[in-house]
Amino acid sequence: MSQISPSQEGPASPPKFSFDIDDSLGEWNVPVQQWLDTHKVQLEERQIKLDRIATGCVVVNPEGKVLLIQRASHDSMPNRWEIPGGAADDTDPTILHGAARELWEETRLVAKRFVRPVPEGPEEGDLRVFPNSTKTLWLCRFSFEVEVESASQVTLDANEHQDFVWASEDEVRAQKIGDRDIPITHESARSVILESFRLRNES
Repeated sequence: MSQISPSQEGPASPPKFSFDIDDSLGEWNVPVQQWLDTHKVQLEERQIKLDRIATGCVVVNPEGKVLLIQRASHDSMPNRWEIPGGAADDTDPTILHGAARELWEETRLVAKRFVRPVPEGPEEGDLRVFPNSTKTLWLCRFSFEVEVESASQVTLDANEHQDFVWASEDEVRAQKIGDRDIPITHESARSVILESFRLRNES
């Protein structure tokens, strides 16, 4: 299986996405602002107004391993590993389109089907709420298992990510592939990845 290392290519326009959506994902098949306008969040006995929606994409290759990408050394959380993702924008037709766009921008992988939402664990809800670094905005994050047209070529934006690996469940648990450490950005992010393995094992 061929793999492409980080690219120095400049920005390019994403393709016109045409993907299938599992029935369980209807909540996120709406524009960002529509979702924000119709959802209230109660956090520690106070109501939070959400400002942005972040997304994450769990991509699995034919060997059953999950794609992890390494943050650039000059970025926040340098050299740590995560699944592809980022903020859904008001210009995205839906939240799922925003996730597909972020996946494409970070890896050049094209979403073919959104399979299911992936929470942080079997007892956790789909919604994760957190402030930005300056604590001026509140965000929520949704993660989805996504099938792609082809997992054989990964092209990274070198401004954001510097390497990628395909990791097994045991490797994610250990945060290690062979002798190489692969520290995940947050425990919550690691929990999402491990939950994706559990859901697939049960299906």
